[in-house]
Amino acid sequence: MDTAHIEGLIGMLTVLAILVLLVLPSVLGIARDRRADRQIREADRARRAEGAGPGPREARPRYFTKTVTHHS
Repeated sequence: MDTAHIEGLIGMLTVLAILVLLVLPSVLGIARDRRADRQIREADRARRAEGAGPGPREARPRYFTKTVTHHS
């Protein structure tokens, strides 16, 4: 390998390292969100299996609000 090949290899590795640094936080965030969603689903299934009452969507009270603002 001559100097040009080594410089090309260093350039490619640098670009690859920058790409990894940019993509890694997104991948970690996606993995964290999927884990949290899985835990929520498991907790909901366990709650329903125990017969502890309705799920979170059914237990919410329905509030109807109307916002009135004065425009001058």
